[in-house]
Amino acid sequence: MQCYAHSLEGQPAEKWQSLDQHLHAVADLAAEFAAPFGGQEWAYLAGLWHDLGKFSNEFQKKLYDANGVESHLETKPGKVVHSAAGGHLAQIRGWKGIDRVLCWLIMGHHAGLADYASADSGAKALEPKMRNPELSATLFESVPDEIKRQPQPTPPKPLTNHADISFFIRMLFSCVVDADFLDTEAFMDHSRSRIRQAEYPELRGLLTCFDNHMETMCARAESTEVNRIRAEVLAQCRAAAESDPTAFSLTVPTGGGKTLASMAFALRHAVKHGKRRIIYVIPYTSIIEQTADVFRSIAGFESAILEHHCNVVDEDETRESVRSRLATENWDAPIIVTTSVQFFESLYAAKTSRCR
Repeated sequence: MQCYAHSLEGQPAEKWQSLDQHLHAVADLAAEFAAPFGGQEWAYLAGLWHDLGKFSNEFQKKLYDANGVESHLETKPGKVVHSAAGGHLAQIRGWKGIDRVLCWLIMGHHAGLADYASADSGAKALEPKMRNPELSATLFESVPDEIKRQPQPTPPKPLTNHADISFFIRMLFSCVVDADFLDTEAFMDHSRSRIRQAEYPELRGLLTCFDNHMETMCARAESTEVNRIRAEVLAQCRAAAESDPTAFSLTVPTGGGKTLASMAFALRHAVKHGKRRIIYVIPYTSIIEQTADVFRSIAGFESAILEHHCNVVDEDETRESVRSRLATENWDAPIIVTTSVQFFESLYAAKTSRCR
């Protein structure tokens, strides 16, 4: 029997998205997102197993009934919870800790990551779902062998403490959730998906634009003591960008050219070390707006800046404004200017974060 992941209202089943197609697409996309931090095997498997419960007759009948199509499927009464099956399969594999991580990712891909210590949603509360005997029959009878018989993912590079493990899990979670959302959107809403897929400029190209801008600005600058100091700050930032990655600080008085000098550092450092995004985290929205305006005034940067905070209100329906709103969902732009609250919310909000 053909199983489906998503239906289209008013369309026959032949035009729905097959479950096999959705699972493989999410797995591939999640693995692509997780590759930069070495989590591709984990993300692939979590993506491949995230919707295994949709192989059940109960879920398939739900799709058919919602579209007024006779399914001829026998089912049991009750709520269909499709996110538990993949977590259950991971649990019964017994991969010594890897199974628990996969459970957390899969079983939380709609509800959010559970708090490990919570009596309501933590390890103890999830245990019955992870070891539900009724799911075993569904999994072993309905899920194709090619999908369920996957090798154990390679352990990641050494994670030295609980903070490392927590961050690794959250990054994997964001990759899987974003991949699931994007593949579903591509099937359900072609227009939004096409706008989202428009390519942003790469940091290497932005570095060239920035250097050209700074060369022109410096050539036009008057020979004053303040401009001499600004040039020195800029030169030191460019030199520091050649260093190995670590924590850097820049202490310069107001008017010393920190905004542009810091971008000179960030672009050079990111390009040298193969980074893909620059995130400016600033405490006050007024300064965020000023900073974003400075960057957008640079030729070639117009479409590269995502300004993300509560004061951004853009009711225009131009392609660029819609694209900017979509980018706030997963921070796909190369340069993000945001508040500290929004930054930590995007990193650690277990139920909403798709930023990666």
